[in-house]
Amino acid sequence: MPLKITPPVRTSKIAGRTLHTVERTAKQGVRWVLGHGLPRTVITRSAKKGDLQGDLILSGPGSHTFDLVDLFEEVRAQGPLYRGAFSQVATDQAVIREVLTSPDFVTGFFAPDAGGGWMAKAGTWAASDVFNPIQPPSLLATEPPAHTRYRKLVTRVFTVKAVERLRDRTEEIARELLDDLEKAGSSEVDLVTRYCGLLPITVISEVLGVPVELRERMLEMGKGAALSLDIGLDWGTFRGMEASLEEFDTWLRGHLDHIAAHPGDDLLSQLVAVREDGDRLSEHELRAIAGLVFAAGFETTVNLIGNGIALLHDNPEQLDILRERPELWSNAADEVLRLDPPVLLTGRVACRDSVIAGEPIPRGTIINTILAAANRDPAVFTDPHVFDVTRENARDHISFSSGRHFCLGAALARMEGEVGLRLLFERFPDLRLVDGRERHPTRILRGYSHLPARLS
Repeated sequence: MPLKITPPVRTSKIAGRTLHTVERTAKQGVRWVLGHGLPRTVITRSAKKGDLQGDLILSGPGSHTFDLVDLFEEVRAQGPLYRGAFSQVATDQAVIREVLTSPDFVTGFFAPDAGGGWMAKAGTWAASDVFNPIQPPSLLATEPPAHTRYRKLVTRVFTVKAVERLRDRTEEIARELLDDLEKAGSSEVDLVTRYCGLLPITVISEVLGVPVELRERMLEMGKGAALSLDIGLDWGTFRGMEASLEEFDTWLRGHLDHIAAHPGDDLLSQLVAVREDGDRLSEHELRAIAGLVFAAGFETTVNLIGNGIALLHDNPEQLDILRERPELWSNAADEVLRLDPPVLLTGRVACRDSVIAGEPIPRGTIINTILAAANRDPAVFTDPHVFDVTRENARDHISFSSGRHFCLGAALARMEGEVGLRLLFERFPDLRLVDGRERHPTRILRGYSHLPARLS
């Protein structure tokens, strides 16, 4: 009886799959160590030694931004730059604008051109081909000339006029959601899940040409993907976040194929078709842009609306002013962005020796810019800790960053915040928040995960 010999190719394929799995797991581990495990360890140890930066980061999860104000001012009192254990820290708006607009500073803590050394090499090796908003070719993670090219192509579609054309549709969506809320009567509702989340996810879905029946699935993927903007995630949360990114990336590849074959009048269809002197975005670049619009633009707007509801509820005299002067609703949205911004901080790394606020900054130095502190800079804002919807320079906040990385969706976020807040309080003038508010357990993204209320 002849021997049955298993073909070597099968063994080779099994070995190849095993090797691929091991390598994939190793790369994921390196991504976690560099982006979360290492910073978390350094920050925790430094906080125990009295480092203000460590205290600031560790105080973040689950806290209100208002709880961090004393720390902001303590750091500010140390001078234009505070030397923390993990990085330099800036709180003054002028210094932060200088960092964010300087060509000497780039995104990416382990950027190769910023002296990242072995960390940069490890980060490059471990990079995933799955969309991630903090990984190239995302606009958040690229620099000129690539960033200039992407932004030039994208801004042909995401113009202020294009956003204003969405205003009527945004108001229509908001009214439909408010109709659904009205059916709750005097019952308690969670405004985050029933309104703050559904308004921007529906708008973003229409921008991306996503059918409304997929809204709930997009909402869940968005919550997971938004965690990629945070720092210090534990291993389990990090793996869940990457699973959400992978699910979204898989869906997005198929969606872009569908858009290319069946273009609509949505902004993503326009982005697929856009040309500039014969140039166009590649499929990988399109995924990065669409993913960034979704992940960064969705969760931050949820936070803007939720934070605004709480501020207006807790400051009824400001709500009275808006009822008497409805033309101030746009300004009120900016005042919410100033006082309780959706994003706490952003970071840059020096790609060459530089000078900031008169101090020499060696290449490779990381500077964390605390946007929420810059928005309370007494050199810029009178009574900076007071919520004032009539504030003449409310729009001078820096919540959308500054320079070449100024938020591409700023106009859309402002419009959604204004519409969402105005229509809610017009429909439910007796709205009352009840016990049970909860803030996100994240450090960088700032907002409410639950906002229970009675509408009448």
